[in-house]
Amino acid sequence: MRIEPDLKLDYDSVLLRPKRSTLSSRSEVELFRTHRWLHSTAPPFEGIPIVAANMDGVGTMQMADALSADHCMTALLKSYEARALLDHFDCIDRWVTSIQLRRPAYHIFTVGVSEADLQKTLWCVEQTNAIRHILLDVANGYSQRVVDVTARYRCLFPHAVIWVGNVCTPDQTQELLLAGADVVKIGIGPGSVCTTRIKTGVGYPQLSAVMECADAAHGLGGLICADGGCRSAGDVAKAFAAGADFVMLGGMLAGCDEGGGEMITRRYRSTEIGEDGEPLVESKRFVKFYGMSSKAANDKHSGGLKHYRTSEGREVLTPYRGPVTSQIQDILGGLRSTCTYVGARNLKALSRCATFVRCEDTHNRRYE
Repeated sequence: MRIEPDLKLDYDSVLLRPKRSTLSSRSEVELFRTHRWLHSTAPPFEGIPIVAANMDGVGTMQMADALSADHCMTALLKSYEARALLDHFDCIDRWVTSIQLRRPAYHIFTVGVSEADLQKTLWCVEQTNAIRHILLDVANGYSQRVVDVTARYRCLFPHAVIWVGNVCTPDQTQELLLAGADVVKIGIGPGSVCTTRIKTGVGYPQLSAVMECADAAHGLGGLICADGGCRSAGDVAKAFAAGADFVMLGGMLAGCDEGGGEMITRRYRSTEIGEDGEPLVESKRFVKFYGMSSKAANDKHSGGLKHYRTSEGREVLTPYRGPVTSQIQDILGGLRSTCTYVGARNLKALSRCATFVRCEDTHNRRYE
């Protein structure tokens, strides 16, 4: 047993210090990034490096179609059947070919690390040329099996951009990059509906994880995706400022039309009084949202929790948000504003311009 004495930080531990800037308007800020791959022979990524998580209620085909219009990415659900995925990618491929765009680059094909997942991937890749990104998604990226499967996928799919996760330390980030990953997902337990830290006591404060893993990855020419822990546009900005190349969002995109999910209506007594002298009753709409290691997810996709497992996710009601376009606009607007405050003309420059200041609290919480 040993204790690391250094204090590790989360998004709530810091603020970004403002600096003098020559930018006169948020509209001058460029959020597009170009990312080249460590191993893949695929064309570089060109777009806004925000990724919708492969979670029920978020990583749907409808979400992918909507976000690709804003040049953002979506990691599709692992639970999609191979035929449905193939039809989706074929449709995009035909549409893209007809108007000469590259929108398939914004869709990520998500699988696990089983032999059945490999066969599913082989079949789909053989049937279409539209699959450019493959995400090997597991909760614990420290398993030797994950490293071995990453190396196998790299040999079988040299053209593909291979994403692997999750981990939260520099050593395993480098291990996965050396095994063949192009992008490593960073985050153990920071998600809004994840209870891994509560159930296992395992994790790493997300801001420090992103900073340390980004430094390790960039030294090898690899990339990282900060996954989890963002509750606001300001947190997304902090993740990019800490060195993240991509930021994956789950809870921030849950509750949108494109995510589907079960709609729930709740009625509440208002503080306003009606003409009859009684408090008015107002209705609010919510959408069910849950972690992918929760009992709800296991019941839906795995026939229930196995006897050797425990639920490591919450099931919650998140406010209904309407079309995802308004949510993305809010996030991107916040990012542009961050860049103007710190003097960064583009997202690429944000980490170079950023100075974090430690604090005990980040904002006034009176009306939260």
